[in-house]
Amino acid sequence: MKTASIYCVGCGCNVNAELTDASKIYPNRLDLKNIPMWQCPTCWNFVGCHHKTKDRTKPLGSIPTKEIRQVRKSLHYHIDLLWKNAPNRRVVRTEIYAKIGDFIGRTYHSAEVNSVEDGEKIIEFVKSLSGRKE
Repeated sequence: MKTASIYCVGCGCNVNAELTDASKIYPNRLDLKNIPMWQCPTCWNFVGCHHKTKDRTKPLGSIPTKEIRQVRKSLHYHIDLLWKNAPNRRVVRTEIYAKIGDFIGRTYHSAEVNSVEDGEKIIEFVKSLSGRKE
């Protein structure tokens, strides 16, 4: 079994995560059966991989808890609202990520959000970019 040292938010430390496939995590999703994922052997939280790239088992980021996974999904939703309908989508998306990076003081990637509080602050910032207050 292949393992890798990956930070697990639930455990608060690097763990020897085990490479598995999504069918072990989502047994009813046959469409995911060949998608690689890393799973913490202690708390059973998991993270997906860059499976559409040359390095298909590279983890997408740290291993999130269920709550942080939901915040990351919400972040993507709010960010996507800003750029997906823009005429020059790639430029707009890059600009949004740069603005978030300026806001947090480092390069931004959703997979590196490791707390619900940080995720919620970034969501509020992203909403402010569009003027949405909901």
